[in-house]
Amino acid sequence: MSSIQTKTYDSTPSKKLAFIGLGVMGYPMAGHLLASGHQVTVFNRTQTKATQWMQEFGANPKAVSAPTPKQASLGADIVFSCVGNDEDLKAVILGEEGALAGMHSGAVLVDHTTASAQIARELFLVCERQQLAFIDAPVSGGQAGAQNGQLTVMCGGKEADFMLVKPIALAYSKAFTLMGASGSGQLTKMVNQICIAGLLQALSEAVSFGMKAGLEMNTVLEVIGKGAAQSWQLDNRGKTMAQDKFDFGFAVDWMRKDLGIVLQEAHRNGARLPVTALVDQFYADVQQMGGQRLDTSSLIKRLQ
Repeated sequence: MSSIQTKTYDSTPSKKLAFIGLGVMGYPMAGHLLASGHQVTVFNRTQTKATQWMQEFGANPKAVSAPTPKQASLGADIVFSCVGNDEDLKAVILGEEGALAGMHSGAVLVDHTTASAQIARELFLVCERQQLAFIDAPVSGGQAGAQNGQLTVMCGGKEADFMLVKPIALAYSKAFTLMGASGSGQLTKMVNQICIAGLLQALSEAVSFGMKAGLEMNTVLEVIGKGAAQSWQLDNRGKTMAQDKFDFGFAVDWMRKDLGIVLQEAHRNGARLPVTALVDQFYADVQQMGGQRLDTSSLIKRLQ
């Protein structure tokens, strides 16, 4: 079965692209870029993932694998990256074998990693010195959004660079929006994660309360989902919480990484995030219960 779902792609001139990082998100995103008609050279630090990607997509002559980020980026018009954190990002972008070493003047680096606003601004300046462009572009929509080509992408950078990338990135996204200067994409993703953390904790408490009260939760969720309590989390995770199902892709470990970034930024800018800090500790409890790879709706397990 293909890792990407059928999608109608807008017609755009074929570009030479590189994609660095073939994790849960990057793997299908690179597949959509290839399916939309571009040449895509991939790199992944764990070679088995690149081998797997080539086994799935290699029948297309425009699919190529490279042994280093530098070689993947040689001649590329746009280089996409999607890795784990700030340090992972530095490892694949900077240095003698990093992506920047292979990029030519005028090329664009688009980073989909959920990382700090600080590393985004640093990479923007490094790219400017090398006559390259940089867009920080974290995504929301999870594994299903990546597979379906329906991600929401929040971008920071210069408008002219953003406009070059947007028609190509719509291969894997339903919304690709410039939020402001460099770092603004990462800051917007932090707002997104603050909202999700609070919603999931409230939903966990609501479902747990309803079950202990003896209510039929499928019916309850259908009813309140038609009113002011409606949210994406309620529609997509409420019933699965009640069914004790927590295998929907975005893991607790990743959420804790994201919330750590949020809390560090709040410390810098003076924002008060009491609920977010509390939910972060609740996720730490889930980790201690062995739930590191469960999805983020597993917050309810603390209450059972």
